Amino acid sequence: MTFLTSTLGCKVNSYESYAVSSYLMKDGFTYDKDHPDVVIINTCSVTHVADQKSRQHIRSLKKKYPYAIIVVMGCYAQGNADYIKEECGADIIIGTSKRSQIANLIKEYLVDKKQIVEVEANPRQFCYEELGIASYSENIRAYLKIQDGCDNFCSYCIVPYRRGKARSRDFDSIILEAKELVKMGYKEIVLTGIHVGMYGQDIGTTFSNLVEELTKIDDLYRIRISSIEESEIDDKLIDLVAHNSKVAKHLHIPLQSGSDPILKRMARKYNTEQFYTKLAKIRRLLPNVCFTTDLIVGFPGETHEDFLNSYNFIQKVGFNQVHCFPYSIRPGSVAASFKDQIDPSVKNERVAKILELSNRLWDQYNKINDGKEVDVIIEKYDNNKKCYVGHSSNYLLIQIKDDNLKVGSIVKTIYKY
Repeated sequence: MTFLTSTLGCKVNSYESYAVSSYLMKDGFTYDKDHPDVVIINTCSVTHVADQKSRQHIRSLKKKYPYAIIVVMGCYAQGNADYIKEECGADIIIGTSKRSQIANLIKEYLVDKKQIVEVEANPRQFCYEELGIASYSENIRAYLKIQDGCDNFCSYCIVPYRRGKARSRDFDSIILEAKELVKMGYKEIVLTGIHVGMYGQDIGTTFSNLVEELTKIDDLYRIRISSIEESEIDDKLIDLVAHNSKVAKHLHIPLQSGSDPILKRMARKYNTEQFYTKLAKIRRLLPNVCFTTDLIVGFPGETHEDFLNSYNFIQKVGFNQVHCFPYSIRPGSVAASFKDQIDPSVKNERVAKILELSNRLWDQYNKINDGKEVDVIIEKYDNNKKCYVGHSSNYLLIQIKDDNLKVGSIVKTIYKY
């Protein structure tokens, strides 16, 4: 049989779709994007807009492939199985578990063509589902999933109810997969998960211990951390980032707000003083580290003063780039019931101001690095610009015109902005 996977949402979803593809191919299925017998849709539910896109995507693919078996998995399926069953006409629905069983479920469906719904009611009881040596990759960069779930319960977020409790992947399994990836030729590994900094808390180790062990792998050139909370950056991790050449000099640390009253309403686990102190410590040890962040503006009750505090705090910390999002009501989250919602036009205005600031900060960081020597892993050849492209350790985009290069090469060069 032939199959097609279609993925919405984050890199974790991409990893899991890749894993499902690997399982199916091991079972004799063949990937075919034009004439699939089975269409697997991995959904997202991080916002109500993501929910809407998931519904539209299911209907669109069912219409495009009317004779295919439609399999729906992922976060939206976990929380909306009944709707998908009744309104979207999916044949198999599995949520955020049992992905390793897809081949068997397809075979079961083929026996009597009866709709199958295998969505467990309480994701908070999930154990970590081992998906094996099946990392999602982009050219020379591979994404390595190390954990699933989250225990933070931020007031704006539905993820802990869709993905379940924070649970860690087996330590040795991660190291084994990393070594296999290096053997396959990957130069950079990105550690990913729903909440990577929580890794190890349930199995008697720490995230920094894992990173340290990964640095010992021969021929692994770079380890990049997809995202980590300020409170989960311990002294060992700071030392690794500052002094171990294998650990990327780039940290994405979500802020969400630079106003203490809003952070409290968001149920975040820190205040601005704690946040600033931690990042200033890192900056002292590694002055040219690249700090990027996420920011939500227009959260219920956010005053103009709260917004200005965020705006100014971003500059005080010295972030180099900001991913900014207008607050979106997430049905089922605590903040969805807050009464003091912000007008959409105000949200959009605030987003625009933060994006303008982010562009300016990124421009400044690039100018500071202009003329400095950087090491870059060549990721691809850009046919439009006629040059090779890659990223430095501190995530600068490097473009090199050199016919002697090839994808996967590691090059030292002078950065030109």
